[in-house]
Amino acid sequence: MSTSAKPAVLFVCQKNGGKSQMAAGLMRLEAGDAIDVSSAGTKPGAAINALSAEVLLDLGVDIRNERPTQLTAESMRRAGLVVVLGTEAKVDPVDGVPIETWETDEPSQRGIDGRERMELVRDDIHARVRELKDRLLADHAPA
Repeated sequence: MSTSAKPAVLFVCQKNGGKSQMAAGLMRLEAGDAIDVSSAGTKPGAAINALSAEVLLDLGVDIRNERPTQLTAESMRRAGLVVVLGTEAKVDPVDGVPIETWETDEPSQRGIDGRERMELVRDDIHARVRELKDRLLADHAPA
């Protein structure tokens, strides 16, 4: 089976420690092995955001051992679809690679912080991931 038979997605944020890692973990939860999932950052941080990892554990998703990685043109080409979470990360286009930007909920702009903020961010990303999973699998369904 060729790798093109299976949809793939690369989730990107600036530090690759929070939102993009959450999206990747949630896509693995939703799609299992049906979709190749990766994540990267435009300016990777040193570690996974502890609160991001904590709220994902509530859903049985463990990203604590993930490590932030640098976004590359090659990783974008390999995935075929790039999803940028939030507006902080600036991603240069790569020929033939579609880029979607999700302007994710930012509860801190409404004065909501801490765990409550992270749960709202998680739930917003989770809803978007479910929609993307359905779209990717429908696009790759056998004719």
